[in-house]
Amino acid sequence: MDLDLERLADRMHVVSLPLTTRFRGVEVREAALISGAAGWGEWSPFLEYGPEEAARWLRAALEDADVERPAPLRDRVPVNATLPAVAPGAVAGVLARYDGCRTVKVKVAEAGQVLADDVARVAEVRALLPDARIRLDANGGWSVDEAESAVRALERFDLEYVEQPCASVPELAELRSRVHRLGIPIAADESVRKSSDPLLVARAGAADVVVVKAQPLGGVRAALEIVAEAGLPAVVSSALDTSVGLSMGAALAGALPELPFDCGLGTGALLAADVAAAPLIPVAGTIPVTRVAPDPTLLAAHAAPPERVAHWRARLAAALPHL
Repeated sequence: MDLDLERLADRMHVVSLPLTTRFRGVEVREAALISGAAGWGEWSPFLEYGPEEAARWLRAALEDADVERPAPLRDRVPVNATLPAVAPGAVAGVLARYDGCRTVKVKVAEAGQVLADDVARVAEVRALLPDARIRLDANGGWSVDEAESAVRALERFDLEYVEQPCASVPELAELRSRVHRLGIPIAADESVRKSSDPLLVARAGAADVVVVKAQPLGGVRAALEIVAEAGLPAVVSSALDTSVGLSMGAALAGALPELPFDCGLGTGALLAADVAAAPLIPVAGTIPVTRVAPDPTLLAAHAAPPERVAHWRARLAAALPHL
């Protein structure tokens, strides 16, 4: 793996892509795309992440750019629709962007909102899509008591699972014991991808499902190993990637021995612009397992301004010592 800063910086193209809907507090998604011998990799840790965490994402990008991916077991993967914490009146417009998706992941526990907002949003999804599978994602935003109240308030909507309802592994374990009788599984995301020990959540009996993302876990191969060792059903998801990063997630989903859940890899539908001429957005509820190369014209059209490129070069310099 070439870790020379100047050579890596020369291979890096920083883009700035507008979103269709405000998501995770941002309206523009920045990403660094890295060319290599095997294709293109994406490095897009969120801007609040420090160098050590960003280095895991960088390892994934470099592996994807320079090393051939594992052989896929399937050529397409089913994906879910992802619904930001929008008002009920905006739900239909967002969901219309996801062609044929049978599962909806609804963001809840948004800062500045209350449980009634979440209930209204989920109720609107159920009214619009009576047969859909609905999963919730709280991004660790609830305490145990708040999460229990929320799960009991929302269980009537026939939930597939609740993702990262609380921040810590002990809290997840406590909540899981409280809501066990309701039959609603608990999924762990941040407790896997942001942990120094991604297997702790499985050993602690704190989750029924693990959510795995190729970038934060250090690449497709590292994520495959974590799923194998965890011994729990896995959901492959994305981090609001461009189509280049989504293709890395699709490679992970394509290589898993079992794929029991729809993948959170349909988030290309939340981008108002992308780097690929044929972006990876859901078609009949699926995306292909394929490599994606950015279109040179789109790379140029969405190139980040010089000051943002300088920012990403500084992030690269800070992350490299942690590889």
